[in-house]
Amino acid sequence: MKITIFTSNRLRHNYFIQEMNKICDELFVFQESVSLFPGKYSNIYDKSKVIEDYFDSVKEAEKKIFTNNYIKPEKFFFLKNMLANDLKYLNFSDYKNFFNSDIYIVFGSSFIKGEILKFLIEKKAINLHMGISPYYRGCDCNFWALYDNRPDMVGSTIHLLSDKLDAGDILYHAVPSVNKDPFIYSMLSVKSAISSLSERVLNEEIFKFKPVKQNKSLELRYSTKKDFSEIILKKFLNKKIISIKSYNYKKYLINPYILENDKKYD
Repeated sequence: MKITIFTSNRLRHNYFIQEMNKICDELFVFQESVSLFPGKYSNIYDKSKVIEDYFDSVKEAEKKIFTNNYIKPEKFFFLKNMLANDLKYLNFSDYKNFFNSDIYIVFGSSFIKGEILKFLIEKKAINLHMGISPYYRGCDCNFWALYDNRPDMVGSTIHLLSDKLDAGDILYHAVPSVNKDPFIYSMLSVKSAISSLSERVLNEEIFKFKPVKQNKSLELRYSTKKDFSEIILKKFLNKKIISIKSYNYKKYLINPYILENDKKYD
């Protein structure tokens, strides 16, 4: 099996590359580089000590969950590094091997447009969205679910890629095991997506799901990077996170995958 993935360069994305490499014969990776230090200067997020400290906590949780986060390929492996948003300049003819795979997966890349997007849609490419669609779409969805006191909406959606953000037909949802630490809890949602996809591609269950169209009327929040501000973050840090146990969250999920509880994170 050949797999091509479009991803980013944080620890969780390196872990994702490692896991995909384990289950295929050949792996082709387009990896975009983004800043590892959000909050230190104005790029995606505003320059802010509060934002910087918040993302330091995110990175600490990421280190705890994704210990195997250095790329050490075990099989045939082809990597193309690029800057964020460079995907729109790709030329098929320059990367023929990358576009001759059995499965195409998008996780954490910039928004793909043009001929490549058209190609990926035709190939039924899979997108990993960190958030429970159609309820939470856009950016930082698991943060906003916790901000809205909806810990039952923390998780991930594995859906078919479409020409609209996080709007493709859903294959299934993956959710983390319960954890009282909001940073660990959110990061476990990423692990639930990666672990489930690795298992469901390997056993070919991923090809048996009937895609479910998203009901836009169920949307609770569509968030952008601009919505994430120092004022919002201060409010979030002062909140008491409601226990997920107060919700029957399984009723929202399609073909659910629930990550087993790991006591070491409690």
